[in-house]
Amino acid sequence: MSSVLKFFNILLLSCSLLFLLERFRMSQACLHMQSEHLRKATACFPVCLRKKKCSSKLYMIPIRTIPHRTVLRPFASVGSLDTNVAGRENNASGVSTAKNFQRILTLYKKLYGENDGRVGMAMCSLAHVKCAKGIPDEAIQLYQKSLQIIKDSNYVAIDDSIMEKMRIDLAELLHVVGRGKEGREMLEECLLITEKYKGKEHPSSVTHLLNLATSYSRSKNFVEAERLLRTSLKIMEKTVGPDDQAVTFPMLNLAVTLYHLKRNEEAERLALEVLRIREKAFGKDSLPVGKLGEALDCLVSIQTSLGKDDSELLDLLKRILSIQEKEFGYESEEVMETLKKIVYYVDKSGQRNEKFPLQRRLSILRRKYKQRIQC
Repeated sequence: MSSVLKFFNILLLSCSLLFLLERFRMSQACLHMQSEHLRKATACFPVCLRKKKCSSKLYMIPIRTIPHRTVLRPFASVGSLDTNVAGRENNASGVSTAKNFQRILTLYKKLYGENDGRVGMAMCSLAHVKCAKGIPDEAIQLYQKSLQIIKDSNYVAIDDSIMEKMRIDLAELLHVVGRGKEGREMLEECLLITEKYKGKEHPSSVTHLLNLATSYSRSKNFVEAERLLRTSLKIMEKTVGPDDQAVTFPMLNLAVTLYHLKRNEEAERLALEVLRIREKAFGKDSLPVGKLGEALDCLVSIQTSLGKDDSELLDLLKRILSIQEKEFGYESEEVMETLKKIVYYVDKSGQRNEKFPLQRRLSILRRKYKQRIQC
């Protein structure tokens, strides 16, 4: 029996690696063998992966096989699912890989029974394949069933990081297909488990608080989003200090939420504080990906609502444009959107000489962007 198990564990690993190699242009993959047993296998990723057109990010977690006990770990990472999987097939190949995973799942059911935790783990891996192939409804059913099996069998502790990752991926997928209420229930379960096992103000709870706040914001429940964001901000300030750049993530989200609640004065104060902390941490023209740019963009929206002077707004927009040009390139969509705003305020202030070259540049960018879309 042990030789049969060893064979199918190696088969499962091979299918997993084949699936990853089909899904990504990976530079290398390595297997580590020790003694007579397969001890560890891991995919060796280059620093940057160029992804084929597909709809899911998968991360290989080491698989350990030891005598008399097989531990299957799913290909999961916190928030590892893209939000572009709903209702469509993508270009990822791997039909045969999905069939292989299904065969392995069937075999595990025969060997261990329908309700064994190892079956739940294999089911989770199949759920990732279904998600990557653009079949979210089947992926959701598999995730839900696998979580229930693992929980009922006590195969993995309820507060284990693997279980947490599975719940977060399921919550994300539920939001993608428009089942936000169910997704929030899953995120609330994550938060309750973290608070129960690690304490109510443990830093680990911040991720779940932010995810829940984002979900409530999407459903326009900004009051509940505000409460969650204030809690997460309080925890972060207590954990890392009020001037650490890590506090700016919940702080900026809170500023945006207050903006939606028409509480623009407090929103402006928070956005300015985010700007101050990030300028101190990254510099006035910081990279990467607009650590300042997103704060400035938020500030522009808030100050527009407050009716601030157009010249102040123009200065902010020009700073945003400079950051975006360095980060995204001179012909990026982000640059085009900011140019639209600059042209509007330049025209509003009657600066004709400055308006025409900006408008000409904007027209060229629009034409190029339209051509790219048509291609």
